[in-house]
Amino acid sequence: MKIKWNKTLALSVCGIALTAAGYSHAGEKNYSPYVNQSFPQNVYFGDTHLHTSYSADAGMVGNTTTPEQAYRVAKGETITSPTGLLVQLKRPLDFVLISDHAENLGLAPFIARSDKIVLDNPAAKKWHDMVKAGNGYDAFIEWVATTGTGEDVIKSEVMARTAWTDLVEASEKYNQPGVFTAFHGFEWTSMPGGNNLHRNVVFRDGADKVSQIIPMSLYDSEDPEELWKYLEAYQKKTGGKVLAIPHNGNFSNGTMFAPTTFSGKPLDKAYVKTRSRWEPIYETTQIKGDGETHRFLSPDDAFADFETIDKGNLSGKFPKTNEMLQYEYSRAALRQGLGYESRLGTNPFKFGLIGSTDAHNGIPSSTEENNFGKANLAEPSLKRFEKTLIAAPTDPSLSVMNIDLGASGLAAVWSRENTRESLWDSLHRKEVYATTGSRIRLRFFGSWNFKANDVHRQNYAAIGYEKGVPMGGDLKAAPRGKKPTFMLLALKDPEGANLDRIQIVKGWLDKKGKTHEKVFNVVMSGQRKIKADGSVKAVGSTVDVASASFTNTIGAVQLAKVWTDPEFDPKQKAFYYARVLEIPVPRWSTYDAAFFKLKIPKGAPESIQDRAYSSPIWYTPKK
Repeated sequence: MKIKWNKTLALSVCGIALTAAGYSHAGEKNYSPYVNQSFPQNVYFGDTHLHTSYSADAGMVGNTTTPEQAYRVAKGETITSPTGLLVQLKRPLDFVLISDHAENLGLAPFIARSDKIVLDNPAAKKWHDMVKAGNGYDAFIEWVATTGTGEDVIKSEVMARTAWTDLVEASEKYNQPGVFTAFHGFEWTSMPGGNNLHRNVVFRDGADKVSQIIPMSLYDSEDPEELWKYLEAYQKKTGGKVLAIPHNGNFSNGTMFAPTTFSGKPLDKAYVKTRSRWEPIYETTQIKGDGETHRFLSPDDAFADFETIDKGNLSGKFPKTNEMLQYEYSRAALRQGLGYESRLGTNPFKFGLIGSTDAHNGIPSSTEENNFGKANLAEPSLKRFEKTLIAAPTDPSLSVMNIDLGASGLAAVWSRENTRESLWDSLHRKEVYATTGSRIRLRFFGSWNFKANDVHRQNYAAIGYEKGVPMGGDLKAAPRGKKPTFMLLALKDPEGANLDRIQIVKGWLDKKGKTHEKVFNVVMSGQRKIKADGSVKAVGSTVDVASASFTNTIGAVQLAKVWTDPEFDPKQKAFYYARVLEIPVPRWSTYDAAFFKLKIPKGAPESIQDRAYSSPIWYTPKK
């Protein structure tokens, strides 16, 4: 039998003709459409904001979870919580950043082992004795007071180096490329006047590079511009890569996105360019409140009031005012960024959106039915509702109670593989999204050429990349007569609630330099229709409060749509992001009430609608 090979392979075997038109040499087309597919095909869920006992504000008040234990529980193992409860996540995470505070890093473990560095320092010795006597919380309060002055009373580089080495070694031990990613990093905890300007620092690199430095703390500087210099110096010294993630800003009292620098100067070209470089993503949701938007800022948004905490700053001394809110929430900052870009040439707030926990007990739990809280004092108990997280020293109404806290959130990252390098690259290019705890699978693309049926095709993602840009990307210079089209597809968490709807949030800059926003209902479950005023009938609720349960008898498993902006103006700068809402589920406090046979505290929601926020896609007109 003769077999003749050419561009078209024709085989005649037993009288049957087979054609494999894709048989090729280099440069020729492959039959398999996946051979050269290079776009991100997997979404990974993780936490970029987790604290262990190595954070002084956690370890001194009773967090005994070590970095190794934190990695173990993140990977799905059972551990014992700081209050003695067995805990396991619903599902393992794909990646974690242990972001312990750089300020006196490792102080609590040094106290626990009565290290000579602690015993030889008068202030540290006093705190050591208080902790050993069972007065760790009082020691913590004293430590916070000294930290608030910006003074490092311990001044031990040996302690910082030793603790950092411990953290680096733990990350190296638990990092499994392709299976589980343990990022190296820390939290820089600037807090001038009690205002939260914290940043989580995430390294792309391994121990060979990150071991060459020690974390920068507020004792070095509280100015974000000095942190950016530190990041620049790290890259020059090691050849590595690093970025910073601003902490959600609702405890910053209007300083996270302030119109002035730390020193009080108006933002200039150098500032906006530098901030844009080092801070490509933003933590928009976490335990201490959701930071997408506020009902005062978005009065026409029916879903704006979600897990809102707006009492004051972290000190509990200074109340919140409405004027501060525009400088704390991500949607407002995205709007302001359009104006800065128009005036200064760079958008300092052109960031992608993620969520994380900021848990201070080493347990990255983010689901309502398994909420282990902010810290050991917020872990499940008969008294959880009554306990205080932030005690206001003068005005009790400014205190933040455990009942005020949420069970958020997760960082979702589209990536080719589960490695430090691949995940970090996705964070850097903003191909990420936030969820408030569930594992909604969300795709969001922008283009000038999507067709209505593209989103329903089996290869919709390939079409999205071929014709357009993914979340975090840019659409530029509208072709004549074209309007932007957006392809959205959301799949429910397979172990969670069905979906209610997908919305598009749009912000734009008009010719007078004023910004605007609008929320569009795009696609919803069931037979509901969009009304003339743009609203949609509520999805309903299946929540049974008494049993803390719900059923997926309403909502949809998947929602998909290609949407065209009906109000597009090609001369106006704009951004668009997707918001996906689930059907109502019991809030964590409802689960607690059912488990412990308690009454739900007055004012606490009985149910919530968890959600996901995509990173934006920006539109820039021709100059």
